[in-house]
Amino acid sequence: MEKQSYDAKDITVLEGLSAVRRRPSMYIGSTGSRGLHHLIYEVIDNSIDEAMAGICNNILVMLNKDNSVTVIDNGRGIPVKKVDKYNASAVQVVLTKLHAGGKFGGEGYKVSGGLHGVGVSVVNALSEKLKVEVRRDGSVYRQEYKRGEPLTGLKKGESTKSHGTVITFFPDPEIFEEIDYKYEILATRMREMAFLNQGLKITFMDNREDQEKKEVYQYKGEIVDFVKFLCEKKDALHKKIIYISNRDTYHELEIAMQYTSGYAESIFSFANNINTTEGGTHLSGFRGALTRTINDYARSNNLLKERDENLTGEDIREGLTAIISVKLKNPQFEGQTKTKLGNSEIKGFVESTVNAKLSEFLEENPSVGKVIVNKGLEAARARSAAKKARDLTRKKSLLESSTLPGKLADCSVNDPQFCELFLVEGDSAGGSAKQARDRRFQAILPLKGKILNVEKARLNKILNSVEIQAIITAMGTSIDEEFDIKNARYSKIIIMTDADVDGAHIRTLILTFLYRYMPVLLKEGYVYIAQPPLYQIKSGKEVFYAYSEKELQTVIEKLKGAKSEVQQYKGLGEMDADQLWETTMNPETRTLLKVEIEDALIADDIFSTLMGNKVEPRREFIEKNAKEVSFIDV
Repeated sequence: MEKQSYDAKDITVLEGLSAVRRRPSMYIGSTGSRGLHHLIYEVIDNSIDEAMAGICNNILVMLNKDNSVTVIDNGRGIPVKKVDKYNASAVQVVLTKLHAGGKFGGEGYKVSGGLHGVGVSVVNALSEKLKVEVRRDGSVYRQEYKRGEPLTGLKKGESTKSHGTVITFFPDPEIFEEIDYKYEILATRMREMAFLNQGLKITFMDNREDQEKKEVYQYKGEIVDFVKFLCEKKDALHKKIIYISNRDTYHELEIAMQYTSGYAESIFSFANNINTTEGGTHLSGFRGALTRTINDYARSNNLLKERDENLTGEDIREGLTAIISVKLKNPQFEGQTKTKLGNSEIKGFVESTVNAKLSEFLEENPSVGKVIVNKGLEAARARSAAKKARDLTRKKSLLESSTLPGKLADCSVNDPQFCELFLVEGDSAGGSAKQARDRRFQAILPLKGKILNVEKARLNKILNSVEIQAIITAMGTSIDEEFDIKNARYSKIIIMTDADVDGAHIRTLILTFLYRYMPVLLKEGYVYIAQPPLYQIKSGKEVFYAYSEKELQTVIEKLKGAKSEVQQYKGLGEMDADQLWETTMNPETRTLLKVEIEDALIADDIFSTLMGNKVEPRREFIEKNAKEVSFIDV
């Protein structure tokens, strides 16, 4: 990309900051974990824009002991000269005016991700304190803010030969429910950015007490390395990763893809480094061109016979891992969370590029072409079998919400927003839960044993699983492409399993099924995990429950040596109905863990690791996380 000027004259302001503190969720999505992380992304995105402008090649992100966050880059530095219209330095304008910067009509950036976000001014408004240091024009400049208001003017300090920006901010505890950064989520974001910006070095340090970690992300192969990383825990069907690229005056496109022996598709799209989780025109263009190109190749090479129907897009994408990255000057983001690309012109650009470049690759690599077509043919046969299984199941009324599974104890209320479904491990615990529940709004579905691992099975086999059929029927939404959340019979799906290894395995199997075939339930916040206690402590007439070893010790210390009796629960079946209601099912006293997918890449990787065919990644995961486990049933 051509380097552009970036000075005070390039700063344009769209609107002020007045409503940010009053309605923070409108600007950052939530005041929970997602919104907290969004603050960090906004600051990093400014540094990434400097990297895309060809200036910055080094970014350092630090989580500090005092819960502040520091982001340092070696970009050009925020401009420091006075913006006459506002009688303030460009630094102050950028930090106090919403959507102020070099991306709104000035010539500071040809391409940026900043239009997707809300600007560093929102970070400032939602921070208890913020400190900025700019190294530019041979000097160091500093300024401090409190909840968006400047405490000082921009002060010119010592001389320097370096350039760049340092921002340290303290998220405001008055705004955020909890200041608790999730290392893995942030690390994944840093890794993504490094993959998408060739040669950019991103150092991520966690300096919080007892959590000291440091990782450096830097890749020469850009998105080819990205796909290689994503497929490490899968069985690749061809060694050579397919790479496609193209650029014109207004657009850049890169695609890397590899087929694996799995059944789920893992396609991730980006626009100007923004993860477009809702897809958009670039993804539509890719999917359409991929289907057309593979079918044309199969026909022209007699891999599809005249009597054969064309492979569907679903057939062709089975087992595909792909990264699609586009860069364009004026991205238009749409959708509920502004993560859907809406630029119509990019669809044709992607389609024509994939048609030409993928056809060329397949002709030059016929062995890979044959593997891809054969994978699609296998998927088509399985799809046909799944259709027959669906039709057969419908004839038996097993997929129709009007005929519910016999072992489901349904609730009497008909309004889904008030209803919750417990998926309970085992008939014994299911019996206790049926006795314990509030029959008005709580439904119980006991599951016998461990359900099918859907990571290792196609849809036709999945639909033949009695336990999975029961879940689908109880929910009423159907699954996969026929899924419709408007038909959901419950607003909460609560997984309730024993607090032991088998219970954890069953919970993971259920979550894998929901993630692969009903992902909207997870995205919309319908799925929860019940938290049964591990211990009951009796002291005289008093009864306490502890949900961890730490809580147990706290209770014992609180009793100050009084005679107490500790019972360890090894399963839900060891609790009577009253205890199960009081500790795990009563909305007024229970604790539920909401299952959220903040990053689809993390979820895809975890389910591939835990439930996929490869053993070595699973062993490495267990070894890496073993020290985090506080309770193991033996």
